[in-house]
Amino acid sequence: MAKTSGLNTRRVLARATAAALTAALVATGAGSAVAADAPVPSASKAPLDVKPSDASKFSTADVQGYAPINGLYGMNSGGYLSSYAPDGYGGLTGRSNAGQVSPDTKFITQVDHNADGESDGLWIVVDGQLHYLKWNTTGSTLVGKGWGIYDRLLSAGNLGGAAADDLIARDKSGVLWLYLGYGNGTLTQRYKVGGGWNTYTHIAGKGDLTGDGKDDIVAKDKSGVLWLYKGTGNYKAPFTSRTRIGGGWNTYNNLVTVGDIDIDGITDLVARDKDGALYVYKGTGRAAAPYKSRVKIGSGGWNTYRILF
Repeated sequence: MAKTSGLNTRRVLARATAAALTAALVATGAGSAVAADAPVPSASKAPLDVKPSDASKFSTADVQGYAPINGLYGMNSGGYLSSYAPDGYGGLTGRSNAGQVSPDTKFITQVDHNADGESDGLWIVVDGQLHYLKWNTTGSTLVGKGWGIYDRLLSAGNLGGAAADDLIARDKSGVLWLYLGYGNGTLTQRYKVGGGWNTYTHIAGKGDLTGDGKDDIVAKDKSGVLWLYKGTGNYKAPFTSRTRIGGGWNTYNNLVTVGDIDIDGITDLVARDKDGALYVYKGTGRAAAPYKSRVKIGSGGWNTYRILF
């Protein structure tokens, strides 16, 4: 799906300027970590025709009020980013080039710093280091080292009760940790959520699923059952006990939530099946049955993306 025209030229130019950019950032104290032989990270935000405050224009009987609205992004094996904006009707617009990061990037997740319902940039993990990359800029800021201990990482919205989005990370022993966001790309110390999370192959969330104003997450276990963890807004115990949504989710090899896709004020879930088709599960705002039946929004080709975010 990704276009290749002009990419080789940009790769050469990026390598030629990487060393100079790194020196300039270090001199100004920006803290950006860019290797001379790696692409300079850059990311362009998908143009949104509808903002979270405009969701009422598309209201249905199910509207709960307010949900984040973001584009869906994909990273291919070469590190090139593509963006797809919500089209206002439950689907996605056509693909746009959205920048480039290292092909060795392990995780990417969107983050909203000011609670306006739109992401402000990306947290990225590459070579065991966490970086923050602001939208529509070139060069990332190093947040911290030692992130190679985690095998899952996600910004699922505001989980700790403050305005800024937070970050959850699962270590390789199955313990889930919460980092609170300061609203500028940096994070607090980590707080232990609990163990046993290695039973899950996927964790997704970005907004409220149950209509109580708290951000929630869902998690798919190895047997294909999807579970709901309602958010509490308390960083010391950010989730209630899990409740079962349903089985059969092993048909999908990726689950991701970026917010409200159909612009009805409720967070939705995007799922990619093993054949590369893309589906949306529209949110209901009800904890007992948080999703409607799936709707196909992409016929194929989505397996070209190693990371969806």
